[in-house]
Amino acid sequence: MSVMLNQYTKMKSRSEITKLQKIVKQINDLETTLLYYTDEELRNKTIEFKEAIKNGKTLNQIRVEAFAVVKEAASRVINQRHYDVQLLGGLVLTDGNIGQMQTGEGKTLMASLPSYLYALEGKGVHVITSNEYLARRDYELIGQIHQFLGLEVGLNVAEISPQEKQLAYSADITYGTGTEFGFDYLRDHMVMSEAEKVQRGHHFAIIDEIDNTLIDEARTPLIIANKSSLSSELFMITSMIVKSFKKDEDYELNLSHRQVHLTEQGAKKIEAAFGIDNIYNADDQILLHFITQSLQAHFIFKKDKDYIIRDGKIELVDAFTGRVMEGRSLSHGLHQAIEAKEGLEINEENITQAAVTIQNYFRMYAALCGMTGSALPAQKEFLETYGMDVISVPTNRPNQRVDQEDLIFKDLKSKYVKMVQLVKEVHSTGRPILIGTTSIEQSETISSILKEQTISHQLLNAKSAEEEAKMISIAGQKDMVTIATNMAGRGTDILLGEGVADLGGLYIIGTERHESLRIDMQMRGRAGRQGDPGTTQFIVSLEDNLMHQFDEEELEKYQKKIKCNEEGLILSPNPNKFFKIVQDAIENSHYSSRLHLLKLDDTLDQQRKVIYSKRNNLLTTDDILAELEKEVNDYIGKLISHSIHGTDRLEDDRQEYFIYQIQELLGLSLTKKQLEDLEEDELLALVTPSMKEYFSTLAELMKDDSMIIQVRSILLRALDQVWLEHMDKMETLKEGIHLRGYAQEDPYRLYTLEGFELFNQSMETYQHSVTSKVFAFMKSLKKEDEQNDN
Repeated sequence: MSVMLNQYTKMKSRSEITKLQKIVKQINDLETTLLYYTDEELRNKTIEFKEAIKNGKTLNQIRVEAFAVVKEAASRVINQRHYDVQLLGGLVLTDGNIGQMQTGEGKTLMASLPSYLYALEGKGVHVITSNEYLARRDYELIGQIHQFLGLEVGLNVAEISPQEKQLAYSADITYGTGTEFGFDYLRDHMVMSEAEKVQRGHHFAIIDEIDNTLIDEARTPLIIANKSSLSSELFMITSMIVKSFKKDEDYELNLSHRQVHLTEQGAKKIEAAFGIDNIYNADDQILLHFITQSLQAHFIFKKDKDYIIRDGKIELVDAFTGRVMEGRSLSHGLHQAIEAKEGLEINEENITQAAVTIQNYFRMYAALCGMTGSALPAQKEFLETYGMDVISVPTNRPNQRVDQEDLIFKDLKSKYVKMVQLVKEVHSTGRPILIGTTSIEQSETISSILKEQTISHQLLNAKSAEEEAKMISIAGQKDMVTIATNMAGRGTDILLGEGVADLGGLYIIGTERHESLRIDMQMRGRAGRQGDPGTTQFIVSLEDNLMHQFDEEELEKYQKKIKCNEEGLILSPNPNKFFKIVQDAIENSHYSSRLHLLKLDDTLDQQRKVIYSKRNNLLTTDDILAELEKEVNDYIGKLISHSIHGTDRLEDDRQEYFIYQIQELLGLSLTKKQLEDLEEDELLALVTPSMKEYFSTLAELMKDDSMIIQVRSILLRALDQVWLEHMDKMETLKEGIHLRGYAQEDPYRLYTLEGFELFNQSMETYQHSVTSKVFAFMKSLKKEDEQNDN
């Protein structure tokens, strides 16, 4: 299947590029004409384009001239003129596809083309970068071109105020990180007035390093959390217990899926420790939650890989970039479980207030595109999840980089010996060396080894994030040796120092294969920029972290067959073939994990859209009374139906329940005798006078604008509270989903059905809440009036 897809992609790319090259010629043909335009005449083209769009022209009809205008403006403003391959890449993006472009080919300047074109529609363009440093850099550099052409440019970063965010989003083109755009979307659905919102829709987004944003980061949903009232001291106890657990005896571990479960023996140990009969009883679900999170903290999350400890606090590390994720914390008590594991002060547990997956956030955009140097291995996922094709854009100059075949050793010791030997050999020639690692722990181990060998070097990892761009930019100077965690400094070009090209260019040494081939491609892409010479060499071993995620039995079988030379280098069976099997298996596992997350969130996403639509309507409607009336009438109708027919949840004493509810909601006293033998329409007729009085009183009160604000607030807060509780119920439902597969049931179908039932219940809870709270509000006002009269 992957071979067929690769062939399809190559054919599609060739066909597209051939077609687009004709358009590039048309763009270049306009160069001579635009060269003689004054700055003002060039700027006026933006006004012309906007008018043409208003009069019915499509973006495709004006893109040749628009691209030519941007090309000329860039030449005047930042002294850079787009290469033909950058024009090709820009055209690929305007068609809603992914441009596969090698590192150093000028993706930043290329993005100036489609961002300008789509900005002409006046609906806002979001340019997504992988970190705030790059967002600010591109805003300051490329923003000059757009401002010169009469467009407004905004920068959306975490530390600015809501008012500054509104200004940033109101601009024609807004730069920022994907997570910040996603969090703003969530926050916009927590505000109490329309004026507090910052975003203005999701029209068009360009994502730089698109595989990093839409795939690597997509395993972690965006979550806004608040403090819970649950005691977190229990984590100290559960942490002490699970710390002594043994693998396969007390717990089962699946690292590739990042899952850990109690065995029967482990469950019995917990039951004995807490003096309970069954840890899975409904009454002990809170304890089970604490145990589950402690298991995750001890056996899934690793120090200096998934998190670091800084100033006595747990700080999360992005597994793919090696950077600390500032301000991010794990929810559902997992952060607290890690604090307990490390013996730190335990903060209060976070509870989810709003959440969305990366996939479902970006699928809201009417048009989406992006660029990267490593999209091809994930083309199937891009096509299936986002409907985007990957188009390979040729390089401006022929690639001169030499990619050596991996050197694969039987153990870490042999690997490091070879690495030091190679570093010394290359360093003696003066060639700069970039050593790539997959974790902070590994980068510091290698740094220690080089120090022992008195090899001067700079260490670049998540603990020195502030300097990473500056440090990576000088990694191509003569005699430099740089150790970089994963893809730290991604997006910053490594320029070769004077005379370095003659020495052979940058030499990259990868010390581990990554979980994804895409990241290896990015690491190799650091060398050979714009036709520069360069060399890449991976030196790996069977004791690398990657192997810990692979099937133990299969690894043992292979280890028994291997034949090595005196250095420990594996000669047979073919180690490169084996490593490819391992990497493919782990990448497929991660793909399955993302697919699993997406399938589950698709159900919640549909519910989220209903809630957010309802919430937006409450914020903007001029007739809040009509909204309330609709909810009250619907709920009273359900109550009447339940009282006559019953429900699965309400069979016994349903008449008593109806009497109690009507008294609470409408202040109407009824007896069982009054309800005997009544049909639904007769029961409705019985309560209708009270309902009319309810709305009549409320309508009178709401002639005062302050009362409208109060009622609107009651409805919004009730909806928010119900949504919070509903998300928690859905999380509990999700936690038990893996058990459904054992019963030969389709877990996703059951999750959808049960989630739908839970959502209906939550909507009834909301309707009950607003009916009762508004009635209580009216009673309190009436009581105040009576007291004032007295």
